[in-house]
Amino acid sequence: MGTVPQRLQRFLDRPGPLGDLLGRLEARTGVRRLYLATGSVAFLGLYLVFGYGASLLCNLIGFAYPAYVSIKAIESSNKEDDTTWLTYWVVYGVFSIAEFFSDTFLYWFPFYYAGKCLFLVWCMAPVSWNGSQVLYQNVIRPCFLRHHQTVDNVLGNLSTKALDAASSVTREASRAALNLAQEAEKSK
Repeated sequence: MGTVPQRLQRFLDRPGPLGDLLGRLEARTGVRRLYLATGSVAFLGLYLVFGYGASLLCNLIGFAYPAYVSIKAIESSNKEDDTTWLTYWVVYGVFSIAEFFSDTFLYWFPFYYAGKCLFLVWCMAPVSWNGSQVLYQNVIRPCFLRHHQTVDNVLGNLSTKALDAASSVTREASRAALNLAQEAEKSK
């Protein structure tokens, strides 16, 4: 298994976008990739606490990588990765709605954006106990299963009423246009 620094070093040495980038930086600067990664994470953490635009950076972290891997998941033949990223986006959507109502108060807390960023990273972490799976299975799914019939009925009723209203407006607009055309014809 190894110690935490050894496991981190093995993770950073693995081939892939992160490992390749760190390898190039290590070759150019002569600084070990463990120090480069640790320094980058420390800088990012400090920036999220004290930096201007921490909200934008946090939202980019929570959106850019998940959007990229979601597109890759759509293009792959594997259904499991589709489910993983759909689950992330459901949790992200619920979190965004909750944040909309609470952001006015929460952004005053000094570590809010750092905490939000950690939450979003936990939600997209490539482990079985990531935040998306935990929140979906324990909070969102039970709530959905309890209330989905009621929501479906309300949406069905709203859809019917919207179609009826659109039909009425179209009918009235047609009558008004016909009346205007008849008035114009009479005035000639």
